[in-house]
Amino acid sequence: MKTVKISTPYITLGQFLKYIDIASSGGAVKSILRENKIRVDGEIETRRGKKLYPGSTVSLEDETAFRIEAGHD
Repeated sequence: MKTVKISTPYITLGQFLKYIDIASSGGAVKSILRENKIRVDGEIETRRGKKLYPGSTVSLEDETAFRIEAGHD
């Protein structure tokens, strides 16, 4: 599992997908969420505004997993 550190209280799923270079824009985020099974804490998530807090996990369809942690990257 890869770690992504954030310096804010939370990051939205859309921001996260752009941060890890999965999506290049908000429109790309919408398409990715519609076409792929992105899981947040084990549940399929389709809302780009879903807030991810330290301790949240995000799993991509290819089984790559990320854990959100507090701190600076």
